[in-house]
Amino acid sequence: MNSKLACLAIAAVAIFAGNANAAEPKHGGILRMYHRENPPSMSIHEEATYSVNVSSMPIFNNLVIYDQHKAQNSIETIQPELATSWSWSDDKKNLIFKLREGVKWHDGKPFTSADVKCTFDMLMGKSPNKFRKNPRKDWYFNLEDVTTEGDLQATFHLKRPQPALLALLASGYSPMYPCHISAAQQRTNPIGTGPFKFVELKQNESIKLVKNPDYWKKGLPYLDGIEYTILPNRSTAILGLVAGKFDISFPTEVSIPLIKDVKSQAPQMVCTIAQTNVSTNLIINREAPPFNDENVRRALALSLDRKAFLDILSEGKSVIAASMLPPPNGVWGLPPEELKSVIGYGDVKKNRDEARKLMEKAGYGPDKHLALKISTRNIAQYRDPAVILIDQLKEIYIDGELDVIESGIWFAKVARKEYQIGLNLTGAGIDDPDQTFYENYGCGSERNYTQYCNKDLQKLFDEQSQETDVAKRKKLVWEIDKKIQEDVARPILFDGDQGTCWAPYVKNITVMTNSSYNGYRYEDVWLDK
Repeated sequence: MNSKLACLAIAAVAIFAGNANAAEPKHGGILRMYHRENPPSMSIHEEATYSVNVSSMPIFNNLVIYDQHKAQNSIETIQPELATSWSWSDDKKNLIFKLREGVKWHDGKPFTSADVKCTFDMLMGKSPNKFRKNPRKDWYFNLEDVTTEGDLQATFHLKRPQPALLALLASGYSPMYPCHISAAQQRTNPIGTGPFKFVELKQNESIKLVKNPDYWKKGLPYLDGIEYTILPNRSTAILGLVAGKFDISFPTEVSIPLIKDVKSQAPQMVCTIAQTNVSTNLIINREAPPFNDENVRRALALSLDRKAFLDILSEGKSVIAASMLPPPNGVWGLPPEELKSVIGYGDVKKNRDEARKLMEKAGYGPDKHLALKISTRNIAQYRDPAVILIDQLKEIYIDGELDVIESGIWFAKVARKEYQIGLNLTGAGIDDPDQTFYENYGCGSERNYTQYCNKDLQKLFDEQSQETDVAKRKKLVWEIDKKIQEDVARPILFDGDQGTCWAPYVKNITVMTNSSYNGYRYEDVWLDK
C-alpha cells in the first residue's frame, strides 16, 4: 500500500471511530420540553388526554409495552416490561403473566402481583381505593377477575375470548399502580416503577421529573431529568423552541405551517410529521334541542366540507376518515372508495342542498336561522377547526358562536352534557376496534359523551371482538363504521397530521404514527452535548 492510500485508510478509520463514539449514548442532562397546558392531574388512569401521558408515562411501567422505537404500533411490536413473558390458556380466556423480580416502586417498596390485581380491581370498580374518574373502565368490560399465584404471577380471566386484550395492556394508558398508594395521591404526587420520579407540578409553570437511580433496567435512564414548561400559547412556545430555550416541542403539537417557520428560523431542527390517530370530530347533545331532531342531525352531517378543513389546517396533508384510522398507517379504517358511499362524504354541493331541505323541514330557513354555541377546548388544535366549522354551518342556516372552555373543566362539562355541539378531538389509545367502538360508541361507556346507543350495533361490537380471522373482522368493522356514520353518532372531520420538532442533539426520539398516547417512556433518550 503506498503512503497516500495508507493515509486515506487511517483517516477513514479515524472518521469511522469518531462516528461510532458519537453514536454512543451519553448520560446526563435535562430534557427541556414545553407543555401545551396544565394537565388535569398526573394520574394516567383517571384522565383522557395525552397531555397527561406525555408527562406521566416516564414515571410508570406497564406489564407489556409497544416497542418505543417502532412508529407503527401493532401486536407484533409488543414487548415485555414488568412482565417477563405471557401465555394464553387453550380456551383463550386466560392470559397468564410471569412478572419481573426485584422491581421497586419509587418509595422503595417491592412491586408484586398484588399490585397488578389492585390496578385492575380499581379499573373494574371493585376496589375500595376508588378512581375519581374511570375513563378506561370500558376497555376491560370483558375482564372477569385478576388472580395471583405467589408474588411473580398474575392471570387475567376473561368472560369470553378477546384477542385485543394484549394490545390494550400495551398502551401508555395502562400503567401499573401500587397497592399501598391511594388513587388521590396518584393525581398529585404519583409513585411508579418507571425511569423517572415525580418531583413537582406547579400550575401554569412547570412539571419536573428526576432520574430514578434504582430503575430496574440497569444503566437507564440516560437523562438526569425532564422539565416541562407549561406554555399554552403555541406561538410563544415555538419562539422558545427556535431560540434554544427548549430541546423539543410538545409532541405532535407543531402544525404543518409552523414546521415551515421552525425550519426557516432554525434549519438544524429535526422535524417529523406523523398521523397520530387523533380524530377531529363533533359531539352532539342528542337529547336536547335542536339535535334531538333527526333532521337537524343529518343536516349537520351533510353540511361538512372535510377537504376544506385539510386544506386550511394542514395544507391537505391529513386524511379524511371515519371512526377508524385508514391505511397505510391504520389497519382497520374504511379506505377512500368505501367512504364515498357514507353520509356526508360525497359531493359537498349536493350534500348541502339536501341539508338545507332537512333544515327547512325542521323549521329553519333563510329568514329563520338556528343560533348555536360551538363549544370547544381552549387550545389551538380545538379552536382552529371550530372557527372553520362555524363558517361552514352558515351554509345551512346555522349561526354559530364560539364557546371556549379551559381544559381543566372541559371533560367535566362534556360528561355533564353542558353543550349543544362540541368540536372535540378523540385519540385512539390503540389502533384496534375494541378500544374505539366500546369506548366511544358503547352503550353506557363513560367516554361515550353523547350517550349514543345502538343495541344492534353493540352485538356486532361483540362479534368483531371475538373474530380471529383478520379479513372477516375487517369486514365487520367496516359495516359497523358505516352504520355509526349513518346514525350521526359523532361526525368525524379528519384524522390530523401533526409535527414534532427537536434539536439535533436529542437522540432516540420516535413519534408514533397510529397512536399519540404510547411513546413517551423516554428511558433511552439522551443528549449528545
